Amino acid sequence: MSRSSPITLSNSAMSSEAKSITYQYQDGLPHLPVPEIESTAHKYFRSVIPLVSPQEPHSPSASDVAPTPAYNHTKACVNEFLTSPLVKELQGRLKKRAEEEGRVNWLSDLYNEWSFMGYREPVIPFSCYCIVHKPDHSRGSGVKRASGLVRAIMEFRNLLETKQLEPDFGKSGPLCMNSYRWLFNSCRYPCKPSDIAKKFDPLANNHLAVIRKGQFFEFPVIKPNGSWLSEAELEMQFGRVIELAGPNETPFPLGALTTQDRDTWADVFPHPHPSLTRVELFYGDHCDSLERIESSIICVALDDTSPMTIDEVSVARILLGFTIWAGGCKDRFFDKQQCRLGLIVCENGQSGFNSEHSCMDGTPVARMNDWILDVLANKKIDLGTSCDTNLPPPSPIEFVLSDVTKQNIFRAISKFEKRMSPYSLDVLEYNGYGERVIKSRFKSPPDAVAQLIFQLGYYKLFGRVPVTWEPAQTRKFKLGRTEVIRSCTIEALEFCKAMENGADNWRGRMEKFRRAVKTHLKNSKEASDGQGVDRHLRGKSDSILFSHALQLCLKPEEEIPALFRDPMYKESTYWTLSTSHLPSEHFNGVSFGSMVPEGFGLGYSVSKESMRFSITTPTGNGARLKNSLKAAADDIFRLMNFDEGDESSSAKL
Repeated sequence: MSRSSPITLSNSAMSSEAKSITYQYQDGLPHLPVPEIESTAHKYFRSVIPLVSPQEPHSPSASDVAPTPAYNHTKACVNEFLTSPLVKELQGRLKKRAEEEGRVNWLSDLYNEWSFMGYREPVIPFSCYCIVHKPDHSRGSGVKRASGLVRAIMEFRNLLETKQLEPDFGKSGPLCMNSYRWLFNSCRYPCKPSDIAKKFDPLANNHLAVIRKGQFFEFPVIKPNGSWLSEAELEMQFGRVIELAGPNETPFPLGALTTQDRDTWADVFPHPHPSLTRVELFYGDHCDSLERIESSIICVALDDTSPMTIDEVSVARILLGFTIWAGGCKDRFFDKQQCRLGLIVCENGQSGFNSEHSCMDGTPVARMNDWILDVLANKKIDLGTSCDTNLPPPSPIEFVLSDVTKQNIFRAISKFEKRMSPYSLDVLEYNGYGERVIKSRFKSPPDAVAQLIFQLGYYKLFGRVPVTWEPAQTRKFKLGRTEVIRSCTIEALEFCKAMENGADNWRGRMEKFRRAVKTHLKNSKEASDGQGVDRHLRGKSDSILFSHALQLCLKPEEEIPALFRDPMYKESTYWTLSTSHLPSEHFNGVSFGSMVPEGFGLGYSVSKESMRFSITTPTGNGARLKNSLKAAADDIFRLMNFDEGDESSSAKL
């Protein structure tokens, strides 16, 4: 069998399809602007002030009137940055790049390279996230749940690949749909110095890859006559996979190799491309077998666990991994692009979805998951009625492994267990209030309130505000991805101090709450307008060895500006809290890893009457932060309900 030619996505192809429903607005989307140096420098300096300020509740924050040494040094670096001829030259080079003929987005390829493809750490836990589904009690077994979900995915895929899927809209209009192309039939390849991604022809590849007991199988979801497999036929095929896999795990689960750091995996990956180095650690040519996995619509993992509670669904350990998020690495293939692992279904019908950030951010994946769960729950699609018992059984995807590869698999499993063993996941189901109360009584946007809960909760626990990463999508622009909302602000610090110092009266606390909310709204809008700080100044933190967008314009002989060498610059990009909001009434939570060893991954959703916070961390402090977040949410609720007539400074929270 020869390898098929993957589809390589291009701007010209995207433009030619702009008249379709899905891509009808693509040609009219504006280009991502290059922010002005003065604007970025001012926002950056304001974002650093809470970090150079005393953190004690009764202390004044840093300012020109009450400076700290770190405040003065950072201010000097910013002033030098603003007056530097070299910085002006770098900005000119960046603008020239943005104006190059045929360039749609000055940032998109740089961002994907420095944040994902060139990042050499393992995909799990550093680039993966998971969505946990609410249970479907009408489909109480793994094969029943998998068959319903896959049938719904087939409907969504058909809308997308025929370009009949309605485009996304934001508050200001249509959003870029380019990243949806990577949802199905795509894969990431480990390469040096940077990975690559491939999209396979969806017309020629209509099969699923299914993983059970560490073994891989495949079967088509479309019959020779062109009709789709019904839900009942899918259930039959998944049942056959379980029978074929048998009761015992394979001792050599190939998928474990995808959990390695990208350079190690690239060294042993049997590349199909002659121009790439190939280390022959397999017996024979296994490119064809690998391609059956890589080119599949998605991978479906049929786990043999039966987690019951929300915490168990997210946290149940299999070889020190998490059921949905990491899954113990034996029934996973983390290189499947976006839906690279895809659907995970447990023996008792609990399910979820595991994805990865390269080429696509969370909103398209969340939309697909919300869509498939909604149409199943509300019986909005035809699941088919046929049940052909003569369908060919699923085919094993077979590999004959060398002794060296077997040792590599053992080594990968051992490293995975060691890497994941410190991680915990704690879920806070907060039922005190939700979106309705926040909007009607607080008169505030839910996201801003959630972010202030994070700031106050962390401050209660550790006595300081955390450097916080929150994504704002910039998909209003062509090939837009995200910008960072720096949620740790001087206004948030002042609010936290007021809530904890016991001296501010209710009205003073309320005023500081309102100021913090207003600042968060302003920062959020600027980020979504492409006017944030981080994409202009930086790619990843220096601790992860990646460069800044402006610094990428430097020539070898040019000196790095002092601002990038300031210790506070590194500290301001050391994301102690990594947060993300993917709401849906059909989700039981969203989880992902922390960005730094001392940090927390905090997935959250705000429902009409409640909030849910999923906390991952390798620090051992997940349960403590969970309790502190609850206390912070309670305090803010009491603040919103204080008696206007009670101005006592000793009023208790």
